[in-house]
Amino acid sequence: MTIKNTRHTVILGALMLAAGAAFAQSAPPKASLTEAQVRARLSEQGYTKVNDVKFEDGVWKADARSAEGERVDLRLDAKTGAVYPDQQVANLSEADVRARLSAAGYTNVHDVDYEDGIWNAEADDPAGKDVELKIDPANGKVIGKEKD
Repeated sequence: MTIKNTRHTVILGALMLAAGAAFAQSAPPKASLTEAQVRARLSEQGYTKVNDVKFEDGVWKADARSAEGERVDLRLDAKTGAVYPDQQVANLSEADVRARLSAAGYTNVHDVDYEDGIWNAEADDPAGKDVELKIDPANGKVIGKEKD
């Protein structure tokens, strides 16, 4: 083997090692979610138009639309699938919130708005009392209630 061939072999070997290391850094860790599972998890949580799903920097990343149609960048824990939006957004739309309150026995639901990471609404509770409600943006459960 000539010096020139040896040099080429060494360079080729170094390039292959570098490529392997780069692939290892960008591949999802063992026992992590697959891309299909990531898409399903986001869909289950109310996100639509999920795009650009990729594993990068140790987490899954994606672009999507929230329930109210806002564009949001998301990060997901590669093992647990916990979702971290770049800005806290509601996974339920105003119509979803109204429907869930109605199913829980609230009537005359009005002034429904999303602010500071939670839904707010005014309504008559099942006993007929006028109340102001604080609603979990992920599941629609009432997390706070006070007289209006």
